[in-house]
Amino acid sequence: MAPSSKADKKAADAAAWMFNVVTSVGIIIVNKALMATYGFSFATTLTGLHFATTTLMTTILRMLGYIQASHLPLPDLLKFVLFANFSIVGMNVSLMWNSVGFYQIAKLSMIPVSCFLEVVLDKIRYSRDTKLSIGVVLLGVGVCTVTDVSVNTKGFVAAFIAVWSTALQQYYVHLLQRKYSLSSFSLLGHTAPAQAASLLLLGPFLDYWLTDKRVDRYDYNTTSLIFIIMSCTIAVGTNLSQFICIGRFTAVSFQVLGHMKTILVLIMGFFFFGKDGLNLHVVFGMIIAVAGMIWYGNASSKPGGKERWSHSLPTNKTETK
Repeated sequence: MAPSSKADKKAADAAAWMFNVVTSVGIIIVNKALMATYGFSFATTLTGLHFATTTLMTTILRMLGYIQASHLPLPDLLKFVLFANFSIVGMNVSLMWNSVGFYQIAKLSMIPVSCFLEVVLDKIRYSRDTKLSIGVVLLGVGVCTVTDVSVNTKGFVAAFIAVWSTALQQYYVHLLQRKYSLSSFSLLGHTAPAQAASLLLLGPFLDYWLTDKRVDRYDYNTTSLIFIIMSCTIAVGTNLSQFICIGRFTAVSFQVLGHMKTILVLIMGFFFFGKDGLNLHVVFGMIIAVAGMIWYGNASSKPGGKERWSHSLPTNKTETK
C-alpha cells in the first residue's frame, strides 16, 4: 500500500473513531439529563425509539439512492437481533440488580470475552505486548470506575448474559459486513427495523417490570420531548458509528478504545452535573488507561501484534443486487 493510501486510511479510521466518541458521549449526557432530571426512566423503550429513528433514516437514504439494495439471510438477521436485544435487556437488568462496582467489572470483562471469540472463531493471535496493553487498559479503567463490589446470583446471571450477548453482537457486526460485503449503512438498514419492532413491543413491559412505572403515563412536556428527540437523533449517529468502527477495526479494538468514552463521560459528568468523582484516584486511573490505549494501538498495529492464523472466512459478494 502506498504511503498516501496508508495516511488516508489512518485519517478515515481517526474520523470514524471521533464520530463514535462524540455521538456516544453526547447520547450519554443527553440520556442522563433525560432520565435524572426529567424522570424518563424507560431505557428499553427509549432504545426502541432510537432504532425506529435509525430505520427512518436508512429508509430515506435508500429511497434517495444512497444505500444500495443488499441481502442478509433471515437466520443471520434473527441471530444478530437476538444477541443485540439480549445485550440491551441484559445491561439494563444487570444495572438494576448489581452494584455499580460489579456492573463496571462486568463491562470490563467484555474485552477478554471478545478476545476469546476472536481467538476461537477467527483464529486471531495476539502478541505479548498486545495482551499486556489490554491488561493495562483494564487496570486503568477499573481504577477509574470500580468502587463498591457486591454480587448476588441473579445479578451475576444477568451480567453474564449481558456480557456474552454484547460481545457476540459486536462480533457479528464485523462478521456480517465481511461475509456479505455489506456497508455499515446496509447492515444497519437490515437490522434496525427488526430491533425497533421487537424493542418497542418488549420495552414498555420490561420497563414497567424494572421501574414499576408505565411509559404511557409519563408526564410528557415540551422540554422532555425535546430531549427525547435529541436522544433519538444522536442515536442515529451512535448506531451508525458503532457499525463503522467495528467494521473498520474489530470488536476487541472497539472495546479497548471504547473505554476512552468512559473516561470522557467521567470528565463530562464532572463539568455538567457537578459530581465530585474527579479525585486523584480517578485521575491516576485515567492516566493508566490512556497509556494502555496508546500502547495497544501501537502494539496491535505492528507485524505480529494481532494477526489471523488462517484466512478461512467465507465471503459472499453476490448479494448486492
